[in-house]
Amino acid sequence: MEKLFEYSNKLIKEVDTGFLRYMYNEINWQSQMIGLIGPRGVGKTTLVLQYIKQNLNPAETLYITAEDFYFVDNRITELADTFVKYGGKYLFIDEIHKYKDWARELKLIYDYHKDLKVVFTGSSVLDIKKGASDLSRRAVIYNMRGLSFREYLMLFHKISSKTYSLEEILQHKVEIPDLQRPLPFFADYLKRGYYPFALEEDFEIRLGQIINQTLENDIPMYADMNVATGRKLKQLLSIISKSAPFKPNMSKIAEMLSASRNNISDYCLYIEEAGMIAQLRDNTGGIRGLGKVDKIYLDNTNLIYNLAENTSNIGNIRETFFLNQMRVKYDVFTSPIADFLIDDKTFEVGGKNKGQKQIKEVENGYIVKDDIEDGFLNVIPLWQLGLTY
Repeated sequence: MEKLFEYSNKLIKEVDTGFLRYMYNEINWQSQMIGLIGPRGVGKTTLVLQYIKQNLNPAETLYITAEDFYFVDNRITELADTFVKYGGKYLFIDEIHKYKDWARELKLIYDYHKDLKVVFTGSSVLDIKKGASDLSRRAVIYNMRGLSFREYLMLFHKISSKTYSLEEILQHKVEIPDLQRPLPFFADYLKRGYYPFALEEDFEIRLGQIINQTLENDIPMYADMNVATGRKLKQLLSIISKSAPFKPNMSKIAEMLSASRNNISDYCLYIEEAGMIAQLRDNTGGIRGLGKVDKIYLDNTNLIYNLAENTSNIGNIRETFFLNQMRVKYDVFTSPIADFLIDDKTFEVGGKNKGQKQIKEVENGYIVKDDIEDGFLNVIPLWQLGLTY
């Protein structure tokens, strides 16, 4: 256990607290048990280490990773018991999905140690969601996304901006004095700005590794798939990445993948929950998640540039950015006459020459244009929609 403390204190001491993700202030850190989930590479580990460094007493705090060799011969419940006996108050467990029976053991820790606060993180969103149902009355679960354009500006270029609501953006209230020319920054963000690790070297290689790890390990492990089925997931993602955007025809996809038509929607759901794609649904019944899938996008624009390479379509990139940024704070649906629907507002996304034709009969219709710096009337610059979180 001494080695665990040494490793924990080293990581806490070394973490940089100069930039904090949007989720930092949204979490109620006073809850007895907190789950922080999200795709690989979005900065969950850094966030919890920053919180420890800025708010907690190291003598009462332990950060561990469930991948540690310590857990080959030891249980997390045993560690928690010993930790509490020695005055421990805050236990942080990273990559919890790598630990067998994690949900059952967390339940026991919650029930037996009412004064111990536990925060766990997981990258295998599917597995966490499966276990979270067992912890529903105990753990408060937060889902963390990658960098917004606003966060990218701060982390990569030290350009500060407050967050803006969609209403404020539509009313042209955005003011960022330090950002004179947003478009070059925006172009760079679309290619490599969604993942914080893009600040380090070999971004493309590392992103490729995350994609492979997710499709070859995380999903097959969760869904009990064989290697051949895991390869089908990669083929499916490849098909989606080259489309603009992808309108699902389950029978045709099943034929291309030599798979059962009934399995394709399950595959899509697995890949979506793992943070690789986003499925845009209609607003049937107005209840999130119950609508019919109308289009499938890659989760974010960095994935398009990594997977589609020279075949990427600019229209697809623009729509992907819109959906990716807006869904964090709003329910986004497909529109029967344009691209997207948020509440009673209709959005058509395009380049700077996009006309009003598709929304001219709509009461709350907006044209979202790429390649423009400022908006006017019902014309909104695409880049500004990256300022909502």
